[in-house]
Amino acid sequence: MRFARLESIAASVVKATLASLPPVIRDEAADCTIEFAEMAALLDIEADLDPDLLGLFEGNARCDPLPAAADEMPRIRLFLDNLWDDCDGDLKTYRDEVRITLLHELGHYLGLNEDQVAALGLA
Repeated sequence: MRFARLESIAASVVKATLASLPPVIRDEAADCTIEFAEMAALLDIEADLDPDLLGLFEGNARCDPLPAAADEMPRIRLFLDNLWDDCDGDLKTYRDEVRITLLHELGHYLGLNEDQVAALGLA
């Protein structure tokens, strides 16, 4: 599937997922940029990335001090090509995985570690 179509679907899922969050969490999440990326295009630029990543939280978490530099601003990247490949091209599974990956990375933004995120069923 073409990236533009994957992005359109993911944007819809992200919008619905954010809207479904409790207001206090939704308000906190509003300060974190959410980006859609294509891992295949990034590997030449960012060789240190795990080529199998589905999502990545970068920057300062909500519980950290305010960012001192632009590169510390919080952001979540969802790697749509990897998500699609991980779902073996199944559209329903892709939507579910976009939602789970977004919530997983939001958990990191809110200060949860891998074990805490996994305990919420978002591993």
